[in-house]
Amino acid sequence: MPNIIPNVALPIADQPEQEGEWLRESLHKWLDEEFIPEAVNADIAQRASQIYVRQRIEGETDMITLVMALVTELENYDFSKSFFGNFTVANAVSALVMESIGIDSRCCGQSDGSLS
Repeated sequence: MPNIIPNVALPIADQPEQEGEWLRESLHKWLDEEFIPEAVNADIAQRASQIYVRQRIEGETDMITLVMALVTELENYDFSKSFFGNFTVANAVSALVMESIGIDSRCCGQSDGSLS
């Protein structure tokens, strides 16, 4: 029987805007470090942060739901000037958030390098 990855429930957001600012800065840094710094990375981080904050303000705590909201809403974002896409950004957000609450999101032999 395959191992099922348990879902992560985040605590209720007391300060979603502060979470969003942290996420925007962390994601922007991750995007710049993952390939090369690009001006579009700031815009991508800002857009992802806005989606995340809105979801958190609406009371969302389920990590899978947050990731799916990011994937869905970023489908309309123009990634043509970027190395990244909506799935990469959503997965990076998930990994950054999980790392921030002490959950190791690496899988199957990935390196132990930090996302932050």
